Amino acid sequence: MMAEQSTKTPQKSDALTAWAIKGELILNCNCTVFCPCVVSLGKHPPTEGICQAWAGVRIDQGHYGDEDISGLNIGLVLEIPGRMARGGWKAAVYVDERASEEAYTGLVRIFSGEARGTTGLFKILVSEFLGAERAPVSFETEGKTRRLVVGRAIDGAVVPVTGAREGEDIVVTNTEYWMGPDITVATATKGRVRAFGRVWDFDGRSAEICQIDWHGPK
Repeated sequence: MMAEQSTKTPQKSDALTAWAIKGELILNCNCTVFCPCVVSLGKHPPTEGICQAWAGVRIDQGHYGDEDISGLNIGLVLEIPGRMARGGWKAAVYVDERASEEAYTGLVRIFSGEARGTTGLFKILVSEFLGAERAPVSFETEGKTRRLVVGRAIDGAVVPVTGAREGEDIVVTNTEYWMGPDITVATATKGRVRAFGRVWDFDGRSAEICQIDWHGPK
């Protein structure tokens, strides 16, 4: 059973704590073709007019201050009313139930934007932070398939799209996208969300895979 959720964003008392995350991010949204936000940097609207998405982060190496957050996983639910760059986002974060109290606090600060740095844009773009919860968060890789399971809230899997050269994935490189410069084009084989009153199924819709190297507070 998930812990009681909090809809309050963290206080700013230690918002300048140094942090870093290296790992992988996967995302699946309701766009019918590859998400236009990657190359338009959020200036082009989603293919369906609004963006509904889930995402997962696998932290291979990371810290928040002196607290080691390596090996933990994160789940996200995002809802954006139109062009990504215009803001008005709604967001929720699921933190790996294995996280210590210090790690949990740090990760909520990072993914709410309070910790500034790479994810500081959340503080600007997210108008409603739906909440944070501890949950069992599993991020597994089998072959090229990445699967994220977050309790009963998210059950998703994505696979890269293969290009003309057999065995090679399609990768959009050298972008200025906030997540990272190189985004692997993918599609969802499963995209089920049952969270915060949202009931979404995005099987077969747009997905992304990105190697991340984030840090803060600058």
